[in-house]
Amino acid sequence: MSVQTDKQILKKIQSGAYRDCYLVYTRKSTDEANNQKNSIAYQRTENAKLAKREHLPIAPVTLKGFAVSGVISERHSGFKEDTNVTVTKDGMVQYRIERPKFQRLVAFLSQGYFKGVICLCWDRISRNKGDDTVISKLMRSGIDVRFAYATYENSSAGALHMDIDGMFAAHHSRVTSEKVRLATYNLRERGVCTYRAPIGYLNRGDMLKKPFDPDRAPLIRRLFELYAEGTWALAELAAWAGEAGLTALPMRRKRTEEEMLADDEVTLKKVARPLTTSHIQKILRNPFYTGRVIGNHGQYVRSVSHEALVSDKLFDQVQGMLGGRNVSIRYANKIEMPLRGKIRCAYCSRVYTPYMKKGIQYFGARCAKDCVNTKRSFNLSFIEDRIGECIAKLVFTEEELEELNRKADTDVAVLEERRHSELDQMERRKKRIRSDLKYMHENRLSLLKAGVYDPDSFVREEVRLNAQLADLRQNEQISDEAMHETMKDVVRLSELVNRAKLYYFSAESIEKQMVIDLMFSELTLSENTLKFKCKNGFRALENHSVALGDPTDWLSELDEGEVLVSIERLRSAIRS
Repeated sequence: MSVQTDKQILKKIQSGAYRDCYLVYTRKSTDEANNQKNSIAYQRTENAKLAKREHLPIAPVTLKGFAVSGVISERHSGFKEDTNVTVTKDGMVQYRIERPKFQRLVAFLSQGYFKGVICLCWDRISRNKGDDTVISKLMRSGIDVRFAYATYENSSAGALHMDIDGMFAAHHSRVTSEKVRLATYNLRERGVCTYRAPIGYLNRGDMLKKPFDPDRAPLIRRLFELYAEGTWALAELAAWAGEAGLTALPMRRKRTEEEMLADDEVTLKKVARPLTTSHIQKILRNPFYTGRVIGNHGQYVRSVSHEALVSDKLFDQVQGMLGGRNVSIRYANKIEMPLRGKIRCAYCSRVYTPYMKKGIQYFGARCAKDCVNTKRSFNLSFIEDRIGECIAKLVFTEEELEELNRKADTDVAVLEERRHSELDQMERRKKRIRSDLKYMHENRLSLLKAGVYDPDSFVREEVRLNAQLADLRQNEQISDEAMHETMKDVVRLSELVNRAKLYYFSAESIEKQMVIDLMFSELTLSENTLKFKCKNGFRALENHSVALGDPTDWLSELDEGEVLVSIERLRSAIRS
């Protein structure tokens, strides 16, 4: 039996093959690890029992990064929601759904590709008001949402029951958050270490006890003693640490987007990396080694969780030497290097600064102390390759273009129908204005004698009505084909970006920067993953799922002028 590709499965979904089937949604919350309901396996079992008991057919859909055999497994906090809200020109309120699989589920359900969804209970599918509204609207539109733990009657009492469950789900999250904050505040007030102890101490899950690491603690103390001698540089200490076998604490790297969307939880191994000069400097500047922890107001207080590894006298001596060697270098004229000031850390927003080493351009960032990004340096070719991959993502594939054209033909017809309705309203308004103008002209003397208008106000009113009439006539001249033309322009831009991609990979670094500056407003790096935001004209290509999901709103929000300007600028850039 041949294995179907994602493209074939998606096409089958869109054909309506599963309109009488259900999907199963399970969510493991990142903010309540010990809750039994938080177990994906437990949710799958309970949902399967409901499906069998109620004879609900599960769609045999397996899509990479979405579902396996009709079961969606997501690992995100349901309490977090995007605070950015957009109001469109026609009065629609939009906000971003933070859970990617839930977002795709909502898109499929809203288009009627599935009959409904099965989940354990209300707080598994939503724990914030924004998502409550989305689920409630789907249910009112006829989508069958089933819960293994609850049944809601199709009545006012059932609606109240649903509202109460949603309210308590959100309340539970707020209470949990408040308890955690209060507990953390009280512990820090007592001098308890509420965070991970640095290298040289052991983290055994007990905040009240952070013992010395028998292997690393003596080496950390020796680092302070060697630097205090005044003859050791940070680079020499890093080399000494490597020879002595002193490494950083074993850490797991941050999961990639693909790993986060995987249906099975990805287990990453902890890796102990060698210490760099940056690590050495952070160790030597950390007051934790003097027996102190960070208190509630950012200051260091005496710890009840651990003992001092070095004395205050030795620590102060090292700080004085570090301060004396800290020399700031300022350049009157910065050397021109590709991508200077363009790349930032995705977590702390610190900029990656270019520098030359052995004839190769590198980028380095002095990230914030609490930054979890371990990608502190890379060379020019690395980031240029990643940017090239981002450019490739902006190009519509043949399949996406076919789907976009198919949906546009249907959805632009909806826009045209709306346009005809607007024209009818405009005609009625024009008729009313012309009637008012006719009445004013025929009864001018009567209106002036009666004191309804004085000569100046009569002229102003006549000018106002004529201006309204002119505006309506201008609006009527807007072509119903505008949306089709905008679509064609976006496709042209996609084709031009495809040409720019080929040009980019064969161009010199300076020429590449011209393309990058033209297309991207923001580039942020997290580990080996580069994220981007496009400039105005290229935003039409930034999110393919928006275009494929609902071209009606997408087309109406596009600025055709910006798209055309982007086409001309990009064409000029790759010609020059």
